[in-house]
Amino acid sequence: MKQGAEILIDTLLKEGVETIFGYQGGAVLPIFDVLYRTKELRVVLVRHEQAAAHAADGYARATGKVGVCLATSGPGSTNLVTGIATAYMDSIPIIALTGQVPSTMIGNDAFQEADIVGITRPITKQNYLVKRVEDLGRLVKEAFYIARSGRPGPVLIDIPKDVSTNKCKSKILEAVSLRSYNPTYKGHSLQIKRATEAIARAKKPVIYAGGGVISSNASDKLKELVEKTHIPVTNTLMGLGSFPAAHPLFIGMLGMHGTKYANFAVSEADLLIAIGARFDDRITGKMEEFAKSATIIHIDIDPSEISKNIKCHIPIVGDVGLILEELNKIISPPEISEWLSKISEWKKDYPLTYKEDGELRPQYVIEEICKLTNGEAIITTEVGQNQMWAAQYYKFNKPRRFLSSGGLGTMGYGFPAAIGAQVANPGAIVFDIAGDGSIQMNIQELATCVQEKLPVKIAILNNQYLGMVRQWQELFYDKRYSHTDISVAPDFVKLAEAYGILGIRVDKKEDVEKAIKKALAYKGPVLLDFRICRLENVFPMVPAGAALTQMVDGIA
Repeated sequence: MKQGAEILIDTLLKEGVETIFGYQGGAVLPIFDVLYRTKELRVVLVRHEQAAAHAADGYARATGKVGVCLATSGPGSTNLVTGIATAYMDSIPIIALTGQVPSTMIGNDAFQEADIVGITRPITKQNYLVKRVEDLGRLVKEAFYIARSGRPGPVLIDIPKDVSTNKCKSKILEAVSLRSYNPTYKGHSLQIKRATEAIARAKKPVIYAGGGVISSNASDKLKELVEKTHIPVTNTLMGLGSFPAAHPLFIGMLGMHGTKYANFAVSEADLLIAIGARFDDRITGKMEEFAKSATIIHIDIDPSEISKNIKCHIPIVGDVGLILEELNKIISPPEISEWLSKISEWKKDYPLTYKEDGELRPQYVIEEICKLTNGEAIITTEVGQNQMWAAQYYKFNKPRRFLSSGGLGTMGYGFPAAIGAQVANPGAIVFDIAGDGSIQMNIQELATCVQEKLPVKIAILNNQYLGMVRQWQELFYDKRYSHTDISVAPDFVKLAEAYGILGIRVDKKEDVEKAIKKALAYKGPVLLDFRICRLENVFPMVPAGAALTQMVDGIA
């Protein structure tokens, strides 16, 4: 006979879990008590439950494994909600374990009771309220199967305190079979044949690759397809790293802050091959104008994404990796030399650029971080200008090196995600590219870095504004900077030092290289406060409602 908490931990170990990111509380005391006696599991004690969810998410993105977070009932569980929604929007597999008041008290407005199953139903792939200890092991096994299979996503398991303490005979299932849940993995052979015929006929094809390529571990197969066909590749924000940025056929990120040449290429294409991408509004711009001359092939494991936003002509439902493997066996390269010449000219005529006048520009900071880490660092970002500059100017040549909140756009994501990535990759260089607004959302996790001895490097691009919102106010609201000035802020260097962390302030361009080298040489966590130009903007930019070809550029 075993307690529910023991069955839970046994099942987690059986699923290969090595780390849990969590925070203590009354309803999870039995679970933490078992964790105290379990040497095979590392518990990373965060300082806010939201950080636990983001850290589990970062761990999952960096490894491809399922991340696990744990919080108590009531406010503990509701503090996970933003992190769960972040993972849901970006299809990241995490398991959120929450404590709940005893079963007999559910529905009585007991102390620290919240209907977390009801609250998270729209933002989880599945969730459970465990009613009997006999069901716990089976439901945990099911949760991991659902989280990692098909289109990945978060699953929540709500565990009443009495379920954690009650006892039953422990039996862990070896396999899971769910009659109502059977994702399609193998693509339809006829549709694959149709796709190869369309590719062979194309004169102006473009591959549009998203996060699904990374989720499927299909980057090598994508590269094989490109090298067989010579079709240029553009990435979504979530897809960065799925195809090497150094490859001559890479045309950068597309969309609102994509490269001009990627947006021009997609707009003029006669064939668009969407692979593991969902045609979100930040990519398409004005939907009526998006790739309007192109036949669209859409490869995705989630059938609900097919033609949801943009009409697809050749849908192929299934696992990206398996479908690309079949495509590569029978593909014939199209004759596209004129198209490649045109794209090459666009790349020469419209490079990413910024003003180089001796001022401390954020783009330069990103370029130096990329240069001094040889493009090998794991980069997490917050959300806003810092995120877009990192996406534009750090060159990602491998998957699972760029971790960022794409769909939900969560400020405060990057730092705890960096913690998760560093735990997963103890020998790696992990940089959080942050804004001075977003870093304050979870800055308490500096304590977690110290306690866990995690050498995360934080680069704050400090412009004393909520920069992306201020940019919109400048361009579209006649410079009415309503509540975006955050110049009343802590001295980040002193704050870092208060936590026992090395803090470095950089005010001049000529000091950037030296500061980054010092941070990289330092064995522990480092906070770099880069005092960048206050009014620097992210360009190119597609205004809301405009077509991808209607980009604005503020470079003098």
